[in-house]
Amino acid sequence: MANIHVLDFSGSLRKGSYNTRLLTAASELLPEGMTLETFDLSPIPLYNDDVRAVGFPKPVQQFRERIAAADALLIATPEYNFSIPGVLKNAIDWASRPPDPPLNGKPVAIMGASTGNFGTARAQMHLRQVCVFCNMFPLNKPEVLLMRAQEKFDANGRLTDETARGFVRDLLLALVDWTRRLQQRPPVA
Repeated sequence: MANIHVLDFSGSLRKGSYNTRLLTAASELLPEGMTLETFDLSPIPLYNDDVRAVGFPKPVQQFRERIAAADALLIATPEYNFSIPGVLKNAIDWASRPPDPPLNGKPVAIMGASTGNFGTARAQMHLRQVCVFCNMFPLNKPEVLLMRAQEKFDANGRLTDETARGFVRDLLLALVDWTRRLQQRPPVA
């Protein structure tokens, strides 16, 4: 069976972001049959439909191409003001526009890390709403809601909490299964 190729990206641009570190942990925990590619959202400009009308900027076109080439997506989102960060929403806005929006029908797993006690639960719920509108297929369970992230990573940024590592591993395994199940269905219109 062919490998499942997953594109991952973090909703945080901060150097040392716990969410970006969570994606690094995912790359260490890949199950058999999965490959992972990271995309940096920082070059993507603010969405402007006047700009889109004359053509997608190069970073946006690259993002859209990488999404289209991926079998599934893995998004790590921080929680800003009880919701998703603007940089993540902006990237999704660009990727959701015609022609041929590459998010349509795409399986997606969501995870997040926060220094608080709710582990990005509210941001993940909002991101799921965005996924529904974009006709993406979010994996419902397992959830990775990493709370008190500052206690789960070492000084080098490595996720050292074994329970958290297990949650990430379980999410990746479920994403492989979810993606394969969706690939067996007829294409989304």
